[in-house]
Amino acid sequence: MNNDHDPAGASHWHLGPIIDALRTSRESTHNIRHQGRVRELPSRAVLQQVIEGVSAALFPTHYGRPDLNDESIDYFVGDTLNVALDRLVGQVRRALRFNPGLEDAGELELAEQARSITRAFAGSLPDIRALLVSDVQAALAGDPAASSVAEIMLCYPGTIAVLYHRLAHCLHRLGTPFLARLAADIAHTLTGIDIHPGARIGASFFIDHGTGVVIGETAIIGQRVRLYQAVTLGARRFPTDDNGALLKGAPRHPIVEDDVVIYAGATVLGRITVGAGSTIGGNVWLTQSVAPGSNVTQAQMRNV
Repeated sequence: MNNDHDPAGASHWHLGPIIDALRTSRESTHNIRHQGRVRELPSRAVLQQVIEGVSAALFPTHYGRPDLNDESIDYFVGDTLNVALDRLVGQVRRALRFNPGLEDAGELELAEQARSITRAFAGSLPDIRALLVSDVQAALAGDPAASSVAEIMLCYPGTIAVLYHRLAHCLHRLGTPFLARLAADIAHTLTGIDIHPGARIGASFFIDHGTGVVIGETAIIGQRVRLYQAVTLGARRFPTDDNGALLKGAPRHPIVEDDVVIYAGATVLGRITVGAGSTIGGNVWLTQSVAPGSNVTQAQMRNV
């Protein structure tokens, strides 16, 4: 008889003392739970189901079922959205435990706040869809290799990353930053594009190719902006208080105004402004503001 996978074989490993030591580490010596006690965390797997369901409700034939017709599509949207929101409210409730001031809130208070946030999120979906349509149209207009809207929505990682960001940013704005951060990390895993949910991004945003793009928490991006792969909109330094502790949320990432193009490998750091209509060339390292209409290249930066 093969006992390689026999649970009864666990006794051969003398697990009792190990299990006891791990419990001691978890419960006291090395307890890393939030406030030392919060066990119930948001589920990454459930949140991904939520985002997939919401995406299907926003674009039913692209991310839902390709066989839908005029008679069935509204029923599909309603049923799919209902299931997604029922799942979301539970995840919001769990995430609220990590908000300052809510660590000791009662279950009824958390549940009501979660329902309110989820209703507001649902109410934002038509506006989010309008932004996403502008993003897809920007990709179709800006990429000569794009042959159709369907190709962009199904094959472009930048489109998927921006879709996740629009939803994550809404959750962030509504007061669930932890859940929003988890949604952003799911997108990062899927696409290789890392957009903090706090970043504010205007309409008609297009990330071409996309792998390695990083956009920081306090970045502000205007309308009709285009980024290529490996662009970083990051922080140059991290402000600290008198005790040397990092100041959370301080503005430290770039402001990119309307109609800017930033080519592959460019690194833009600090709370600087890239003026409207500017072009930032590939592999430029930029740490100072540039006027509207600027054309910044590596050769120019070497002469600064």
